[in-house]
Amino acid sequence: MKKLAVISLLLASCASYSFNVVADMHSELLNIQHQWVTVNYELTDKAQQKGFEQLVSEITQFQQTYSDKAEGYIWLGIIKSSYAGAKGGLGALGLAKEAKSALEKALLLDATALDGSAYTSLGTLYSKVPGWPIGFGDDEKAAELLSKAIKINSKGIDPNYFYGQYLYEEKKYSDAKIYLEIANQAPPRAERPLADQYRHQEIDQLLVKVNKKLKKK
Repeated sequence: MKKLAVISLLLASCASYSFNVVADMHSELLNIQHQWVTVNYELTDKAQQKGFEQLVSEITQFQQTYSDKAEGYIWLGIIKSSYAGAKGGLGALGLAKEAKSALEKALLLDATALDGSAYTSLGTLYSKVPGWPIGFGDDEKAAELLSKAIKINSKGIDPNYFYGQYLYEEKKYSDAKIYLEIANQAPPRAERPLADQYRHQEIDQLLVKVNKKLKKK
């Protein structure tokens, strides 16, 4: 009986430790996500670049702390790709390649983590980065990855927005409108209301462009 009691106590302790680690990871990541919203949407120019540099440092530390979890690699990829977009030009290509590497690592660890966000972000990278010989951009690969994201999170705001954006850039305006409207009806993310607010603004802006294109047909 004593042995059973000791084993039960050890199992309870391990479960409690595991729960605390997951809770800590979630809290730390949520803080980084909130900072990303501010830097990505509310800062500009040098202040924004400085903000992204700080975020890269924070997410790198987070990823190293939780190196066996896909979430850190996903957000390392998201932040570096966002930084690349803000930086622009050929100087951003190195950041985009680093983002690609992080997202590919995330897919190896857990392709379904954060509702398939690695597929969404990697697909968007492939659609935005120039193709050969400058970069690794590939529209077919982008479509493949974004479609996988939709399969995992068919009603999510991000996969539908980014797939709609991709279809708009491919001049498939009717299809783009379908996915953008799904994105607009996506369930709100309780812990990320500001991110949702800004994403809905982007969806509305793109829908205006899509509708203008459709009227010209």
